[in-house]
Amino acid sequence: MSAPALVISDLHLDREPGPLLEATLAFLQGPARSASALYILGDLFEYWVGDDAGFTAAEQLANALKSLNIPVAFIHGNRDFLLGPDYAKRAGMQLAPEPLHAALPCGPAVLLHGDSLCTDDTEHMAFRQQVRSGEWQRGFLSHPLEERIRQAEAMRAASRESGRIKTDAIMDVNANAVADTFRDADVPLMIHGHTHRPAIHDLTVDGQPRQRCVLPAWDEHPGYLEVAATGPILRELDGSPYPAYLLHA
Repeated sequence: MSAPALVISDLHLDREPGPLLEATLAFLQGPARSASALYILGDLFEYWVGDDAGFTAAEQLANALKSLNIPVAFIHGNRDFLLGPDYAKRAGMQLAPEPLHAALPCGPAVLLHGDSLCTDDTEHMAFRQQVRSGEWQRGFLSHPLEERIRQAEAMRAASRESGRIKTDAIMDVNANAVADTFRDADVPLMIHGHTHRPAIHDLTVDGQPRQRCVLPAWDEHPGYLEVAATGPILRELDGSPYPAYLLHA
């Protein structure tokens, strides 16, 4: 039986080392060592201002990821959409397309960050379209590092303030967007992060059984998805099942 694949997202690592980085390094030295592959579905960092920034925590993480003897795939999130090929090379990661079609131990799956499913959040969707454009990214990266940091911190502050006044329903996935993604991918399993609502949902799309796995945010309660031949299971960092009281129906 093949080793399980592991999937994480929404670590939100800061520029400097701290408890979250320590937890991440322990995870990479622990469960990730015996995995067949590691998939990182975005928001690995609180923000990313360019591969040239050289933030201490990011470089320590790159060294740890590079030492893994397994494939590591990275999908951009809404906070680290500027992570580029230079850092990916330093970390030994493959920059993956979104959505990513992956052959996991339990069968085919579609992997994505998840914000593209939140179509009711029209403000975020407009922001996503803007910052994913090559023109915007080239303009942002042309600024000096300190100016990029200032702008990134201002964007994060604005995002937090906006999130406080939005309803939970607006910031969650849209059922039609989920169904359309399943139809396009034609797979039984979807895995994503972004919403910070960890769960494994059983649903039906066009009469076919489907599963949607939502990953936890590490600055709320860390965890990962283990995908073995028998199927997916959410786990805490110590390998125990993710607490039922933290799962979202």
